[in-house]
Amino acid sequence: MRYTGTMPSPRRLLNGRLIPLAVLAASVGALGTAYVAEVVFGLEPCILCLYQRVPYAITGVLAVLALSARPGPVQAASVGVCGVVFAAGAAVAFYHVGVEQHWWASAACGGELATGLSPADMMAQLSRPQPKACDEVDWTLFGLSMATYNVAASLALAGAALAGARMLIKGSKA
Repeated sequence: MRYTGTMPSPRRLLNGRLIPLAVLAASVGALGTAYVAEVVFGLEPCILCLYQRVPYAITGVLAVLALSARPGPVQAASVGVCGVVFAAGAAVAFYHVGVEQHWWASAACGGELATGLSPADMMAQLSRPQPKACDEVDWTLFGLSMATYNVAASLALAGAALAGARMLIKGSKA
């Protein structure tokens, strides 16, 4: 019996579910790793660490939307946008690496002294825990920080998502 084209091919259905599912798994895995490092191993995130989690949350939501869409251009566009968001995440992670290496200063992590405080306000401010500095590296593996690994992971995920979007586009035309 020959395929007549009235129903999506099994290969198209598999790619239509597998690619967004892979994006979702990568996003959940990255967020899970960050939370385990924070909660289980006690690594305190700085503000740039927290910013690096945002693209994974966005791509997770987009992957769920792509999973709920029919295989076709909408699904391919969702996965393609995930590739762009992963690339933006790589840029944020690279910025963080630059702060860690003192290539540049961070506007997000630069603490400024408050002026015009009363002695009581100043004492209250000193007693509050200060946010973690972005240039402090708490954990390394082979001399590379988590932000450095995130640059590589985000770039790889961007390439994979864009390649997956291209496969979905080709599959929707077939």
